[in-house]
Amino acid sequence: MSKAQQSYPVQIEQLLLQGGRVLDPQVNLDKVTDVHIMNGKIKKIGKVDAKSFKGQIVDCQDKLIIPGLVDMHVHLREPGREDKETIETGCRAAMAGGFTAVCCMPNTQPPIDSRSHVEFIKERSEGFLVDVHPIAAVTKGLQGEELTEMGDMTDGGAVGFSDDGWPVKQASLLRRALEYAKMFGHPIIDHCEELSLSEDGVMHEGFVSTGLGMKGIPSISEEITVARDLLVAEYTGGPLHIAHVSTKGSVRLIREAKKRGVSVTAETCPHYLVLTDEAVRSFNTNMKMKPPLRTDEDQQALIEALQDGTIDVIASDHAPHAIEEKETEYNTAAFGIIGLETTLGIVMTHLIAKGLITLEEMIQKMAVNPRKILRLAECSIQVNASANLTVLDPNIDWTIDKTTFYSKSRNTPFDGWPMKGGCLGVLNKGQLFLNC
Repeated sequence: MSKAQQSYPVQIEQLLLQGGRVLDPQVNLDKVTDVHIMNGKIKKIGKVDAKSFKGQIVDCQDKLIIPGLVDMHVHLREPGREDKETIETGCRAAMAGGFTAVCCMPNTQPPIDSRSHVEFIKERSEGFLVDVHPIAAVTKGLQGEELTEMGDMTDGGAVGFSDDGWPVKQASLLRRALEYAKMFGHPIIDHCEELSLSEDGVMHEGFVSTGLGMKGIPSISEEITVARDLLVAEYTGGPLHIAHVSTKGSVRLIREAKKRGVSVTAETCPHYLVLTDEAVRSFNTNMKMKPPLRTDEDQQALIEALQDGTIDVIASDHAPHAIEEKETEYNTAAFGIIGLETTLGIVMTHLIAKGLITLEEMIQKMAVNPRKILRLAECSIQVNASANLTVLDPNIDWTIDKTTFYSKSRNTPFDGWPMKGGCLGVLNKGQLFLNC
């Protein structure tokens, strides 16, 4: 929830978050109290005398203090397309959206397919409040032909592997990648799409696409690859993560695989939870993403999958595009939308406020599970722990306004949407950012 382009984080030695509801289901913490932070660490969780406190005080009455949120699926475009986004602007968008960590996908120019590229991302993000964790490519050049040096990139700081934008094309490569991933402890994150079925499709194949005369992308283009991936993961025992799940059939396959003990996790995105293919009738190219917006039935299945734990994570799939890539005919427009600054508002307004998920479940899916899946350092609210926190205002009314985004890009379908609840600020590495 951004309101100004001038706000930057500040290094802060002593901070008092006063009178907020401190909520962390990991440590069974849920009470209204103060949180005293000193030199980036939590010194005390309990009442502090504000009159004698020497440091900055943030009034958190009627606010929520929770573990720092993670967006495990973003595209920062650097290197190569800094006109769309940079690591710096992406981090600022993340702060405004309530995230203290992001995981950036490898389809940059050139791709993140070597240790030097991984280390470039790590070096460029040093000093920012937001932790940036690189997801490295599974195959060299994202070409689907030869595996990258996964071990070397793990040593360089990669926390997962994906050819996102493309599926891992060959089952034999996926098998070997999962075997290596099992050794290194980081998942293969697959974009599930059978390209021979999706071809030149621009939206979900169904009643709406037929009426509009648009080439469709059938549900089975996702589900066939999900089924393949699950079978290979079951055979190898390697950790698999299914990106941006969009269909009822994929949910069923993942749920059944989890019951069999397959090492699989999955994510979905806010746009699949609040929009359907009916929105494409507007011909707004910001309704064009891959996988495409599906049906009401698919949407309901995704919500149920969040509720029963079949889907582990809510991620934005933040995909910035230049204006000219979206301000064109629907058929030729780029796939993808931005989401770092809208995800939290959408989740609070359309999931939590409507009773579809609880605050605790949101924390699990946007803070705890991403860290577990990627084996990131634990983030919990305890004395002596690093102060990695997101402060929420559940009562604030605001309207999404793309002209105020920190992101360089403006390709959102949610411009003008009223929101209830958003981010007051974030704290990490001893730095404080407040939305103002």
